[in-house]
Amino acid sequence: MTDMPSAAPTNFPARRFVPDLPLVIWMVILALALGFAGGLDAGEVIDSFNVGFGRALGEFALILLPSFILAAALTRRNIGTEAAGRTALLASPIAGAGMICPDTAYAALSPAAGRYKLDAAFGAYAGFKLLYPAGPLIVATGLGVTGGSATEPTLLLLCGALLTLPVWLAAVLWRRFAVGRTAASTSSSATGDAHLWATFAPFMLMAGLLSLGGFVDATGYAIMDFLFLPKGALMAAAALALLQTPSEARRDCLDSAVRRTGSLLLVIGAASAFGGILTGNVALDGLVPPDGGTLTLLALFVLTVLFKLAQGSSMATFAAVAPVAAPILITSGVNEIAAVFTICLGSFIAILPNDSYYWLVRRDALAHEQSERRAIGILMVGAVIQALVGMAILLAMMAVTPEWM
Repeated sequence: MTDMPSAAPTNFPARRFVPDLPLVIWMVILALALGFAGGLDAGEVIDSFNVGFGRALGEFALILLPSFILAAALTRRNIGTEAAGRTALLASPIAGAGMICPDTAYAALSPAAGRYKLDAAFGAYAGFKLLYPAGPLIVATGLGVTGGSATEPTLLLLCGALLTLPVWLAAVLWRRFAVGRTAASTSSSATGDAHLWATFAPFMLMAGLLSLGGFVDATGYAIMDFLFLPKGALMAAAALALLQTPSEARRDCLDSAVRRTGSLLLVIGAASAFGGILTGNVALDGLVPPDGGTLTLLALFVLTVLFKLAQGSSMATFAAVAPVAAPILITSGVNEIAAVFTICLGSFIAILPNDSYYWLVRRDALAHEQSERRAIGILMVGAVIQALVGMAILLAMMAVTPEWM
């Protein structure tokens, strides 16, 4: 992974009339401006900014720091081989769902992904959104429909699996068109590691801990229970990768992880503050007609898109849209599974700079892109294509099998 400047120079004519500021500065300025425009006094603006800025920083610190330690350690193992890249690629959707976070999954798999980094990024994104127990379970729980027979885990898992593959492949095709094979390549010509299984031992440890966490109830030992959670499993994997690293290189790995985590936390905090103040000043409820049919689903899709564009964070979108969508679900009689996946698909739009995932992928898979506008276009269009392809398939599934959906 490579640290990139917050913004790249362009030749766009409007540049002459717009101050040349890093994007993080723009987000801070716009957040404060929205607060004052919304009628908040000075103290309320600062309080809103504080709440938004710190909303998820602690959680992201627990994700990013071990992820970057793992990345730095694995980078020193020279794993840029085709076998390693394909393994990381195929694991990306499952990792996104199992770790309940595309950021964690991508950051963990990225060092091994090689020229498949962007494909793995879209895979982790799709897996988190569509595969049980991530997005579908989170949304179904927020809507209060997990107790119904129509939303049993097997149906959520099956529907999500049917959607994930074509949605992911659509993004892969877009990447080949927009970026191409050569630009997406990194160190695919590197010499292979003779002990690939040892290189992937941190990932196997992480998968084992997460699997145990799915079957084992609370043990009564806080440390063990923490290790069974995605963040704890990631820390264990990072620790193992660090132990596999020569002792003289370990401090460099830690220093690199601290630098990169600090810069990203600043961007994430500013983006969260901007999204929180924007959401607080824009009323988005009352936009969905309760007709119980396709029109309701499309309106739910658009409503979720609005929340995602305002919030940036996918998890924050799931949390914010559920209270608005739940009464609509009850009064409209719309199919529960269809509603769950409509919200999941709406949250795909889009991977933009107010989303922490944008900066993670931008500074790694798209580090070669000098134009910020082009990087935004690649990730935004890819996510939009994923959402539209998934929504088309979901509506087709409803038309073909209305009794199942």
